[in-house]
Amino acid sequence: MFVLPGLWVLGVVAWELVSPRGEGVHLLAIVAVAATGCAVTGRRRRLLRELERAREVAATAQRVLLRPLPPRLDGINLAGGHLSVSEGALVGGDLYEALATPYGVRIVMGDVRGHGLTAIGTVAAVLGSFREAAHDEPALADVLRRLDRALQRHLCERARAEAQARPGAEQERGLGEEFVTVLLLEIRSDGLVTAVNCGHPWPYRLSRTACEGPRAAAVGRGDPLPPLGLFPLPPELPVAPLTRLLPGDALVLHTDGAEDARDAAGAFFPLAGVLDAVADRTPVVPAAVIEHVQSALLRHTGGRLSDDIALLVLSNDRCRAPEREPRPCLARSGRPRR
Repeated sequence: MFVLPGLWVLGVVAWELVSPRGEGVHLLAIVAVAATGCAVTGRRRRLLRELERAREVAATAQRVLLRPLPPRLDGINLAGGHLSVSEGALVGGDLYEALATPYGVRIVMGDVRGHGLTAIGTVAAVLGSFREAAHDEPALADVLRRLDRALQRHLCERARAEAQARPGAEQERGLGEEFVTVLLLEIRSDGLVTAVNCGHPWPYRLSRTACEGPRAAAVGRGDPLPPLGLFPLPPELPVAPLTRLLPGDALVLHTDGAEDARDAAGAFFPLAGVLDAVADRTPVVPAAVIEHVQSALLRHTGGRLSDDIALLVLSNDRCRAPEREPRPCLARSGRPRR
């Protein structure tokens, strides 16, 4: 980094030595310029070192928060993936986790409003609460209430810390403007999936039928609750059966950035169509689904994402039974076709 300033100084010194007007003031100017160049270069090197340290801290925090998922969990194969709106960004507002509990495999996927260090504290609060509550609470609704309380405590503590750091200054963001979309799932031993949804996109189910072949269909019952952080939770939470995941079937969870991604002409990403093509593969491999969808997203958007995108794929590999004869397709009258 010192090569260019050094060559420039040597050139000017040589000119001064051969110039008939080689005055002392010129040499002083040379020394001043050289010192300035060295100071600027040194400052740049310090900034680069600080940036590298910040990246290392961010990478460590991301690995702790969004720790790698195991490839298999209580008979469920799974994989997760993340695409960031900022090239090289390591900290985002998307979150997901899957745990084997006494009540079944429990999954959370969420999306925090915002990005960067502000969002990472909220991600830590929600994930930390889920990792405890998922094992402690028999009812999925009570897991959600634990997440809501943890989020409220985090927001209040952050607001208090900001007020102490800047006494008398107006807060830039009120508590009502901070929210997290959350989708909680529970996969029981018989494949029954129950869910409670707070403002998050419903998942897709990948399955094969004897009549229709591969199919990707959105599953979800009713309108989701508002995201956590906007309003108090109602006394009764709508936890209901979502679908039944048969052996070989898969669920694809995603954040809204996947369906909201657009190409240069403004067309939305056809997530259902891309997943329908993936459903034709037997067996469904979660990691391969993640790679396929991410590649299709980058092609569709030309690599210019407008939001972070998180994906989580789970396939049921429990008690895989031998292939049975396909059930006959029913005609409109309800009788088997011949």
